Amino acid sequence: MKILKGIMVFLAVILLLWLGLSAAMSSDCKYEKSISINAPVEKVWQHTNTLKAMDQWSPWNDLDPGMQKEWTGTTGAAGEKMCWDSKKESAGKGCQEVKKVDAANKRIDTALQFLTPYKSEASAYVTVVPEGSGSKATWGFTSTIPFPFTVMKLFINMENMVGKDYQEGLSRLKELSEKP
Repeated sequence: MKILKGIMVFLAVILLLWLGLSAAMSSDCKYEKSISINAPVEKVWQHTNTLKAMDQWSPWNDLDPGMQKEWTGTTGAAGEKMCWDSKKESAGKGCQEVKKVDAANKRIDTALQFLTPYKSEASAYVTVVPEGSGSKATWGFTSTIPFPFTVMKLFINMENMVGKDYQEGLSRLKELSEKP
């Protein structure tokens, strides 16, 4: 009986520590990556200002080149939406919708909804700004981690999770934008 009681006390302490840490941590999650591009802002912007344009350099197309895609809404305007469905778990199923296109500041904001392999939501963005004689493109996302899972931020390394994909996508954007 003492062993069982000891185990229960130990588990209760672990649970309280978990909840305490979770309550103390921010639920915000943000990741972004940038690349310098030897091309004018307007040229780079043409490759980032619509979902169809971004699809040309998306690294996630490699997960399943045969995934089904459905496009709706007006290209390059709020409401443009692309939903994908793949039989491959790594590509999953979900939708991305344009929320705002700010042509003056060269920024596009989208909402992502992942349905499989697990449900989650995120906001994504791409910005293009002048840098020297070229441009700098920044691609990022924000999301929230629900309580009590915020403590998982201690164990998550976003660079390891998505850094390679973001770098691949930005490298493709650079190559596409720097073509004569």
